[in-house]
Amino acid sequence: MPRPIILALLAALAAGPAAQAAAIDYQLDPSASTVAFETDFGPDLITGSIPLEVADLRLDFDNVKNCTVDVVLDVSGAKASFPFAAQALKGPKVLNAAEHPRMTFESTSVKRAGEGADITGNLTIRGVTKRVTLKARISRPSGSDANDFSQLTVQMTGRVNRSDFGATGWSDMVGDEVRIIITARINAKG
Repeated sequence: MPRPIILALLAALAAGPAAQAAAIDYQLDPSASTVAFETDFGPDLITGSIPLEVADLRLDFDNVKNCTVDVVLDVSGAKASFPFAAQALKGPKVLNAAEHPRMTFESTSVKRAGEGADITGNLTIRGVTKRVTLKARISRPSGSDANDFSQLTVQMTGRVNRSDFGATGWSDMVGDEVRIIITARINAKG
């Protein structure tokens, strides 16, 4: 994403009340949004995706502390880079999609951090909830007006240990750390 767009959005986040009105509610564009992951598989990587089912975002450009992010993923639709991994991922030893078909993230705090924000919240996988922090960056389409916040892309990245959530299957072959990249295209409601 072009640096001037990021800087313009950060300026809007830091600006006073004259820059933006109140908080804005956004709805997800699922066709342009993804949740991707990767983990180690010996010297190789297993990559994949889990469909975003719902994403409710409320962005307050006057006061970043008032921003909220709530996301629901459809675990039963998870895909992986090869068929065996996808089947194992959804099975009872890893995500256990039959008993826990949804994965959720609910923010508890949002803080400015460098050119983006740290979003801390509760991540629930397999019925186990842990606090995690995701790094977030916001961009808007190239060529859009500096004051146009009607369509944005939010990219959030983070890392979790799957064992923290009881997803311990095949730990002799598959790494514990899972790297997450969420790209959510959002449109202002209204």
